[in-house]
Amino acid sequence: MTERVAVITGGLGVLGGAVAQAARARGLRTAVIDSAPAADTPGEALVLAGVDLTDARQAAEAMAAVTARLGRIDALLNIAGTFRWTTLEDSDPGVWEMLFRVNVQTAANAARAALPALRAAPAGRIVNVGARAAERADAGTGPYAASKSGVHRLTESLARELEATAITVNAVLPSIIDTPQNRADMPSADFDRWVKPADLAEVILFLASVEARAITGALVQVAGRV
Repeated sequence: MTERVAVITGGLGVLGGAVAQAARARGLRTAVIDSAPAADTPGEALVLAGVDLTDARQAAEAMAAVTARLGRIDALLNIAGTFRWTTLEDSDPGVWEMLFRVNVQTAANAARAALPALRAAPAGRIVNVGARAAERADAGTGPYAASKSGVHRLTESLARELEATAITVNAVLPSIIDTPQNRADMPSADFDRWVKPADLAEVILFLASVEARAITGALVQVAGRV
């Protein structure tokens, strides 16, 4: 049986790297797409660095490169995204636009570009990363929560658009992920209560599996103990 191929956007980041590692452990071939410069990622089947997925043309070129190299796409795991804390009063309008582009537009562009290959796959999967903060926003999370709410609505809408196909579309909604940056930003927090990247990766990989065929349009909270 030909190995399934998972495309991981934002795959050079902390969560993306954990997802790529978990995918390879499950026997998937992985293609990593990231806006960051190339990094040393031993064992990767394909790494496409310096790709701006907010640009629909670059997204299409990246997916074409994956199919040309690996022959197929079975799962698109949209990990690319970012966070900013700012109150409305202090926020620059550009922050709102940036968060929408990085959190929503990258997922939409990647999904649009991958759809032809996913339609050809026997069990196509799209998994997006939303946020629990988008379900009930806290002070200073307005632009981030608004952009992640867009990811949630994209997930639900695309699931309905594809309900007559074998493609499922779901999203995970983490709380605070245990990353070096979050530890630096919140040094007095109880890190043990945060979601570990490896644990979140396992949920993402389950939703990307053939066995998750009965789940689509779901927004799955992965909140740790926060």
